[in-house]
Amino acid sequence: MADLYEFSAPLVATDRGAARRRPAVDWPTVWVGIGCYGAYGLLTWFHEVMPWWLILPLGGYIVALHGSLQHEAVHGYPFRSRFWNSAFVFPSLWLWLPYMQYRHTHLKHHRNERLTIPDDDPESIYVSAETFAQMRPLHRAYRQAMTTVAGRLVLGPPYFAARAWWEMAKKLHAGDWHYMRQWFIHIPAAAIVLVWVMAICHIPLWQYVLLYAWPGLSLTVLRSYLEHQGRAEVGHRTVIIETGPVLSLMYLNNNLHALHHLEPAAPWHRRPQRFRERRNEVFIWNGGYRYRGYGEIVVRHFLHPKEPLVHPLPDL
Repeated sequence: MADLYEFSAPLVATDRGAARRRPAVDWPTVWVGIGCYGAYGLLTWFHEVMPWWLILPLGGYIVALHGSLQHEAVHGYPFRSRFWNSAFVFPSLWLWLPYMQYRHTHLKHHRNERLTIPDDDPESIYVSAETFAQMRPLHRAYRQAMTTVAGRLVLGPPYFAARAWWEMAKKLHAGDWHYMRQWFIHIPAAAIVLVWVMAICHIPLWQYVLLYAWPGLSLTVLRSYLEHQGRAEVGHRTVIIETGPVLSLMYLNNNLHALHHLEPAAPWHRRPQRFRERRNEVFIWNGGYRYRGYGEIVVRHFLHPKEPLVHPLPDL
């Protein structure tokens, strides 16, 4: 196993050097952001004259793309300033999660040595055996259903939103005002969107949730459905999904996830080139954990779970 860790070290070191040499403004990210907000404005403005079956995929795509921009902001793009990066993705198009909370949990997720471990990795798809034993039957069945692609797409969005809101209610009741500051910032971030959507574009809230926010989060959790797996080798825990330009743009190349975890400070638009340069090395590092597109994932796991709900390696 030493050779895997020896390989990962220079990748990370190179990544840090690239971060120090980066320009003050990453213009590809800025242009994608402008395009995302422009497309969102046009789609919502013409909402009333468009069929729902066209709005749903377009709205979901745009909201998922904005979520990918939030991911890039967490990693320091398009500006060097944390404040301006947060301002760049300030509107909460999917309404449900404060950006500052996402930033905190996602950076914690990037501790590679703790990937997938329940309670240590806030983005883990697993639960511990103790948590599983304490679940009520309905909760357990719901989470088991979410181990399939179908369950993840349909049941995942309301579950993740409800869990975030429940956590917020507990923190509010406990008087944790440091935590609640994230939600106080989130209120205007969601309000901006709702004023535009409901007061200016006259879109009912239920239509916005069903045609924009829900499908946008569904597409996002499709990306994260099998990004990581519970394995003893750290490198083997993270996937490479080779997909076409449409989904690669929506996910801002985060489908090349093993490379992202090795080079978290590298900009999204350099990831394909970096992957071509280090393809064989990356597959050695991640043990060949790969899929040839999201279609393969949907076909293979639409109703058949890829991973158990309980972490397969409880001693990690």
